[in-house]
Amino acid sequence: MRFLPSAVIAAALLAPAVAAAQVQPLVGEWYGTLQAGPTKLPLVFHVLADGTAKIDSPAQGAMGLKATASFADGKARLTLIYPPASFEGQLSADGKSLDGQWLQGGASLPLAMSRTPPAVTPANRPQTPKPPFPYRAEEVSYVNPASGLKLAGTLTLPPGEGPFPVAVLITGSGVQDRDETLFEHKPFLVLADALTRKGVAVLRVDDRGAGGSERGELKAATSLDFATDVEAGVAFLRGRKDVDPARIGLIGHSEGGLIAPIVAAKDPRIAFVVLMAGTGLPGAKVMQSQSRDIALAGGAPQAMIDQQVKLIAKVSDMVIAEPDSAKLKPRLASLLAEQGMPPEAAEAGFGRFATPWFKTFLGLDPAGYLKQVKAPVLAINGEKDVQVSAAENLPAIKAALAGNKDVTILPLPGLNHLFQTAKTGAPSEYAEIEETLAPSAVNAIVDWTVAHAARPAHKHAD
Repeated sequence: MRFLPSAVIAAALLAPAVAAAQVQPLVGEWYGTLQAGPTKLPLVFHVLADGTAKIDSPAQGAMGLKATASFADGKARLTLIYPPASFEGQLSADGKSLDGQWLQGGASLPLAMSRTPPAVTPANRPQTPKPPFPYRAEEVSYVNPASGLKLAGTLTLPPGEGPFPVAVLITGSGVQDRDETLFEHKPFLVLADALTRKGVAVLRVDDRGAGGSERGELKAATSLDFATDVEAGVAFLRGRKDVDPARIGLIGHSEGGLIAPIVAAKDPRIAFVVLMAGTGLPGAKVMQSQSRDIALAGGAPQAMIDQQVKLIAKVSDMVIAEPDSAKLKPRLASLLAEQGMPPEAAEAGFGRFATPWFKTFLGLDPAGYLKQVKAPVLAINGEKDVQVSAAENLPAIKAALAGNKDVTILPLPGLNHLFQTAKTGAPSEYAEIEETLAPSAVNAIVDWTVAHAARPAHKHAD
């Protein structure tokens, strides 16, 4: 072991104590709401004694974002590492409030933070189905032979012996449970209940790492891997006597609407496909549109939006062109540094964009799979969806399915990415809206699915 000079040792031991003394007045939790144009964003600051901090934005589903904290002359500063942003505020005399500004992308917005947590009122979700139910619900599990992982879910079955048509529900991106629970909304539970009451059995499954499903090497998994989870579910259903193997269909939401065509293109026995806010454009294009539309809905300045979209386009091109992460990292760091991002932000950006899932998503073109789908397809999208643009993706889906004889393309006015009736469509509204699924969306899916599940399956290769 190499010995260090005593002065260096003393400085190292003293540093944490100095940092703690500097930020001590800020240590703990702070609560406030950022008014970004028409959007309200609740924020929570978690400040630690070592000068590190975490920031939560619950309405955006962003939790534990890394930050640093400092305090001097009665003024506090929190710096978000990625995405780059900061808060500067004056501490009140009683130490219970901070009055300042949120700085991001050239914009400065007033923000007041308090030690007092907001009153929590239980979310009202009137559409969540409640027992007793006029159908059976069976807990099921099976193994995906491609990964060796056990997957767990719920199969709801109409009254009688069957065999029944079945819809397999496929969740969106991120680790989702079988109900696709988000902000206490359970859209897949609502959808499964509506379909099963109309005579269509439904299989909804916990994603890898959620509920009863095994996690495996989740960080290395891509949309193509998740497609094998769906294939395993279909195979499981085909082995049951109470399921009609010729009438098994797929209903995918968001990323699930990308995965469904991947499965259906490979398996011509799939009887029907419903795409709920599925993508029709390559992932890189979807990311650019998403960045633009979310920022617009949040009231961001146009100059900031343009800069952000250009940066995402450059990053996407770079990630797609360079499969070697070792070579990609310095190039990406250099690009982000040119945008004024500190090294910590560049590191966080690399950690996000260089994951196998993100690399695959950016380069994946749904059109290649959609062109191979021969099953009937319903593609629906909310016209206020800011995550998957209806105006851009529905025409692309329609064009890719030009050779399919049974295609219904349905834009739904006033609905957001979750198919709720929305004001702006911004993700920050998801939690505020009591409606889980708009009746127009539920009726469109159920009516089309019941009609197609009742028909003899389309001709397929044996």
